[in-house]
Amino acid sequence: MSSSPSTSKLSLWGAGDSRFLGEKWPVALGLFLLLLGSVALLWVLTDQNILLVGGYGVGALFTLIILRLLRGRPDVAPAVNILPPDWSVTRAVANDRASAIAICDRAGRLICANDKYGNWLGGLNAPPQIGDDKSVQEKLAYIGRTAWREGRAHEDALNFGNHIFNVSAVRSGSADDYLVWNFEPKQKTSLMTLSNEMAAGPIGILLSEAGIMAASIGSGGRIRAANGAFTLRATGDATTNIVNIDIATLLSTDEKGRIFFTHDGPRGLTVRLSHMPYDKQQPDGASLILLLDEDSVVAERQAALTHVENLLSTLPLGLAMVDRDGRFIFANNSFIRASQIGERNLPPYPSDLVIAEDKGAVADTIRRFAHGQPQSGDLAIRLRGQSDEVTSLSIAGVRGLGEAAVLLGIKDGSEEVRLKRQVAQATKMQAVGQLAGGVAHDFNNILTAIIGYCDLMLMRHPPGDSDYDDIQQIKNNSNRAASLTRQLLAFSRQQTLRPQILQLPDIVSEVSALLKRLLGEKVELAVRHGRQIGSVRADPGQLEQVIVNLVVNARDAMPNGGTVNIETRAVSVDEVRRMSSDILPLGKYSLLSVIDGGKGIKPQDLGKIFEPFFTTKEVGKGTGLGLSTVYGIVKQSGGYIFADSQLGQGTRFDIYFPVHADAQPIAEQKKIAPKVEATKDLWGSENLLLVEDEDMVRAVAERALARQGYKVDVARDGEEALELLATGKKYDLIVSDVVMPNMDGPTMAKIAREKYGNIRLLFMSGYAEEQLRDSIGLDDVSFLPKPFSVQQISEAVQNALKKDI
Repeated sequence: MSSSPSTSKLSLWGAGDSRFLGEKWPVALGLFLLLLGSVALLWVLTDQNILLVGGYGVGALFTLIILRLLRGRPDVAPAVNILPPDWSVTRAVANDRASAIAICDRAGRLICANDKYGNWLGGLNAPPQIGDDKSVQEKLAYIGRTAWREGRAHEDALNFGNHIFNVSAVRSGSADDYLVWNFEPKQKTSLMTLSNEMAAGPIGILLSEAGIMAASIGSGGRIRAANGAFTLRATGDATTNIVNIDIATLLSTDEKGRIFFTHDGPRGLTVRLSHMPYDKQQPDGASLILLLDEDSVVAERQAALTHVENLLSTLPLGLAMVDRDGRFIFANNSFIRASQIGERNLPPYPSDLVIAEDKGAVADTIRRFAHGQPQSGDLAIRLRGQSDEVTSLSIAGVRGLGEAAVLLGIKDGSEEVRLKRQVAQATKMQAVGQLAGGVAHDFNNILTAIIGYCDLMLMRHPPGDSDYDDIQQIKNNSNRAASLTRQLLAFSRQQTLRPQILQLPDIVSEVSALLKRLLGEKVELAVRHGRQIGSVRADPGQLEQVIVNLVVNARDAMPNGGTVNIETRAVSVDEVRRMSSDILPLGKYSLLSVIDGGKGIKPQDLGKIFEPFFTTKEVGKGTGLGLSTVYGIVKQSGGYIFADSQLGQGTRFDIYFPVHADAQPIAEQKKIAPKVEATKDLWGSENLLLVEDEDMVRAVAERALARQGYKVDVARDGEEALELLATGKKYDLIVSDVVMPNMDGPTMAKIAREKYGNIRLLFMSGYAEEQLRDSIGLDDVSFLPKPFSVQQISEAVQNALKKDI
């Protein structure tokens, strides 16, 4: 925008009205001649002196001038107070106009212009200087000259490059010393404008109502305008903005050259396309396309096929249709799920779904059923996504469904396969658990003998003896082996537990200090507890071991540091129902979760992590018994454990413990006699009957008890023990193994109590005490877990003898 000041001329005939001498000079001359004539007539008629008559004339003229000045004076400011024109007001008014406006003086200088003038016409020039078209410049010059001469001039449809204007110029100002230019834009009509109007304007609306799809395409293949019918078919929503979208992404063709909308897919109605380029010399340039659905016969056939497809989509069976060339036409969601293709698109041919060995059989069968008489049959195949499972593919020839010639059926066995794998995994875990329990039991007998003989040797070799360190090393390694057997027993759910009614947050709080020391400086511990968490029944010591094992694994999964999160919360029945788990029964649970952000576990390893001796750690950094111990403790406590992991995103372990409603002490529930504290005096003189089928265990136990002063008789099994009892000898305590050949310990104990009264009993076993108490079915019995040391068996015997029966 530009403006420059200009001053108005001041004349005798009125300030701001200099036109008085310019436009009114004929009137002034007439008045002067009239005055002069009246003076001459007065001189002739009155015959007066010429000086007198002249004085009269001068006075009359002076009076006329004074009257003129007085008449124009009220509207005139003194010359010294005149201010330059304020062009900002003019500019503000001009900016509100829809046209380009400029004001210039007689010298052609630009006095004022609005913003549109500078933006549209390429600068602040008067007249505008645009391009090299001399004819336009000549027309503008002509308009200017005409306007100065006649007051105004006008010219329609002057072409200024990409714009067309109606140009006018009007002379203005108090002295007609300004020229006002007005450039009114005029719509430039072109083929592109017409095509856009036909696609999206009123014409496009009429075409849309007639079922004709229209779109205007630019030279780059992008849509410039489209009517509602085209937009609806292309996107499914007539209100979608598809301007600047490549039309090639909206339309597709099949192998037969038929055109259909990508949104509809190959099963959609095919369309007929008319292409009209703006420039026939450039068929790939801007154009207008019109689309029509194929003829009514094809449309009806497609509609019937669509109806069948909609019907098949609602069925829970995996169904698909194939044409005579063996290509897929349609497949419902169940078929896609059953074919194990995941998120990928359905392949062109059914044979692409199976492994290489089955491709030929599938292709030949479909080709035979498509061209022969309608028939059906089943074919055993193996899918690419599940090559180890045999799946049945049903094939049937069909007629009267348009292009569909073969109907395929496949059973969605993903859920069945998942359940089979879960059952197989559970069966395998049970078998491994039984094996581990048996191995641990037998190994405990060996360790009992080793540890017992070490204790006996240490009694003869005090500290400082040359053999003391060697014997102590043997005993230490035996204890480490005993720890491994306890972990195997924990996995097989055969270890001894002391369950109590407790709260998960209390256990987490008690072990938190230990966890922080185990995690070190790089890994942080974050604990969060929910509200109204129910009580659970578990062994607190074993539960602490579960938490420690999981947290240590989480630490090892984050070598660069991170955060281990421990969460506890209540799980309602409705939440369990929404989970739809086949493993977790309905009920209320207390949830313990351990979450890390570590490396994660590979999917193929996730199902093996609870197996004994399986580890994902490096060699020498893990025994593979940590998670198996966790699994066994949780299962033995009546809980459920689930693992979820993604590579690079961490691992989450969720442990569900059933809420325990009965808060009675566990000793009352199981009728377990309270423990008797061991005394330091382990000597005794009572008669003992030792029943053990393992010779080495029997020998070390006999020697250990005999050294403490007891009178010990031994038996190899339950039958031999009953024979000794039948001799009439009285025994103060029977120390017996539980599992023995011929007759086991509990059977022998029941017969002995029936025949010889309420004899004190001390059972030895490598199996879990809880499990044995349920199977023994006897009250007032003591229990000694294997392996045991000499002192432990002496303390157990002493405590058992002090119990009241």
